[in-house]
Amino acid sequence: MSVWPGAPYPLGAHYDGAGTNFSLFSSIAERVDLCLFDDDGNETRVDLPESSALCFHGYVPNIGPGQRYGFRVHGPWDPERGHRSNPAKLLLDPYGKAFEGQVEWNEAVYPYAFNRTDDLVRSDLDSAPFVPRSIVTNPWFDWAHDRPPRTPWHKTIIYELHVKGFTALHPEVPEDMRGTYAALGSPEVIRHLTRLGVTTVELQPVHQFVHDHFLVNGNLRNYWGYNSIGFLAPHNEYASSGQRGNQVQEFKQMVKSLHAEGIEVILDVVYNHTAEGNHLGPVLSMKGIDNAAYYRPSKDGPRFYQDYTGTGNTLNMRHPHVLQLVMDSLRYWVTEMHVDGFRFDLAATLARGLHEVDRLSAFFDLIQQDPIISQVKLIAEPWDVGEGGYQVGQFPPLWTEWNGKYRDTVRDYVRGEHATLAEFAYRITGSSDLYGDAGRRPLASINFATAHDGFTLKDLVSYNEKHNDANGEDGNDGDSHNRSWNCGVEGPTDDPAILELRGRQQRNFLATLFLSQGVPMLLGGDELGRTQQGNNNTYCQDSELTWFDWATVDESLLTFTRRLIAFRAKHPVLRRRRFFQGRPIHGSSVSDIGWLKPNGEVMGDADWNEALVRSIGVFLNGQEIPSPGERGEKIIDDSLLIFFNGEPDDTAFTFPPASWGKSWALAIDTHDPTAEPGATTGAAGTTITVPQRSIRVFLRMNEHE
Repeated sequence: MSVWPGAPYPLGAHYDGAGTNFSLFSSIAERVDLCLFDDDGNETRVDLPESSALCFHGYVPNIGPGQRYGFRVHGPWDPERGHRSNPAKLLLDPYGKAFEGQVEWNEAVYPYAFNRTDDLVRSDLDSAPFVPRSIVTNPWFDWAHDRPPRTPWHKTIIYELHVKGFTALHPEVPEDMRGTYAALGSPEVIRHLTRLGVTTVELQPVHQFVHDHFLVNGNLRNYWGYNSIGFLAPHNEYASSGQRGNQVQEFKQMVKSLHAEGIEVILDVVYNHTAEGNHLGPVLSMKGIDNAAYYRPSKDGPRFYQDYTGTGNTLNMRHPHVLQLVMDSLRYWVTEMHVDGFRFDLAATLARGLHEVDRLSAFFDLIQQDPIISQVKLIAEPWDVGEGGYQVGQFPPLWTEWNGKYRDTVRDYVRGEHATLAEFAYRITGSSDLYGDAGRRPLASINFATAHDGFTLKDLVSYNEKHNDANGEDGNDGDSHNRSWNCGVEGPTDDPAILELRGRQQRNFLATLFLSQGVPMLLGGDELGRTQQGNNNTYCQDSELTWFDWATVDESLLTFTRRLIAFRAKHPVLRRRRFFQGRPIHGSSVSDIGWLKPNGEVMGDADWNEALVRSIGVFLNGQEIPSPGERGEKIIDDSLLIFFNGEPDDTAFTFPPASWGKSWALAIDTHDPTAEPGATTGAAGTTITVPQRSIRVFLRMNEHE
């Protein structure tokens, strides 16, 4: 076979129409074999003939899309010094853009001899029959007139979903297409998203991932996918076609179809660790290529791994080639796959220097100056499991964050915990205490009540305790402090009073979410009344437990959610780009926001410290929105009055004086979701009753007269 010298860049396999250039970084390799596989699984090994700047490379004419390949690295085996090279192990390309197959858990995929009690003796069993193949892909795709929607943050509504779970049971999708990229991009599925009113889908991990050995042994799977092995490859199990490399084309078509309907695509990405685990884990790719470069060594020595992620290893973001891999991956997904942004799993890990989380780390510096990545949506999960890892409010101005404090505070308030009123006020107004001092704005806060990790919304109001027995970990997995309330009965019930209360509590959570300043994120399925039967850690449940059940949709809840999203989209006073000032405006007695006691009086400093108070009124002044429109015009909106009654009893609320508004009309009622807008009205100084544990939203009438 003819092999030319080729080029060190780009890394990975690059097809140019006549052949393919292969390049692999390794600072410790003595030699690298390119391994080519035919349709019968026969392997041909070719030495990559050149080494430049620590990259082994070669160009093979007449090798094109669909070609299966891998690498074997000849180098030092010295675990005590962090080196685990072994040419008996077939290695996946870290820059592979598509993979075929899954890991078969044979002892050959491990680097050490199983008949030993430690990991120091090398295993020379050939792993090739048991590991996936990298695939040369076709870079050409007809994007036609595809353009990114570029929805501004203040108009963004995120919908978190799982590619498979969202469509696995969808009755309008052909059976052979369910659970795939093609299904998510189908008209029937997109119609649900557009009717709901969301602007952006956030996909749980779609980088190629591995199903953990211990899960497979327990007849389970890594359903969530937070176990990446390929940062440039879309996961192959979500492709509807078995054709090699088709997942790339299918993913692109999905993005193109969503963009055509104005919906953005954000990827949940896992750059903090890989599926190769700790020193006892398998060797699948980076561990065998250059272990000491790719992974953070433990303080106990380079034989072991620093674990800030709870998964066994931590990617070494201090190494320039690891940083390059991550940045090349991000740019690839934006430029070639046309995604619109990223949510970074355990993002605090990416910012760790020698130990502590460093806000000015090299990773953030690279993101800030990159002309491509700096222009897309960037969301941090601002914590990891290491010391000092909880970093909510500490990320640079370019970033938004999952606001964990919003989730916790809103859960406590809605379930009726005491002494949360002041913090509740901070959270629903954009968390200025977290983001204001750093020059950031309300849109830095990604607000959510539920996410994939934890209870669904229906389960949040139906269970006090987690019920994770199906996971096979004796109930030890998952968070035990969920801030949930079952409304009086644990789990399913036929009691109509409890069912009505649970429905109202779900509406309270949804109303609070879409009435809050910041960027709302809705967990996919919460609008349908989806349950996971009290399991709050379904990472390993690839079954009907986690798949959306389209046959049992709560139509009333779905209709109410659509109304809320439409209401938010209509009212820019709910989507402010700057924090409220809370001061009288133009010498009047009314400010841009007002906080009211149920009796209609303005809240005083002492009132915020009343531990037993769970009811409050909020006035949002639609006449005083500081940020202009796209053409510099002043934005004028209706003024809103929101009565939050978190009490277990009905509460009388008095409308404020006429200077705040002479008359008010009901717009949203979580106690009566079918209430017609304007059916209930109130005048300044009059009193109405807000039912227990409910929210009512009023519009100021004759606003513009």
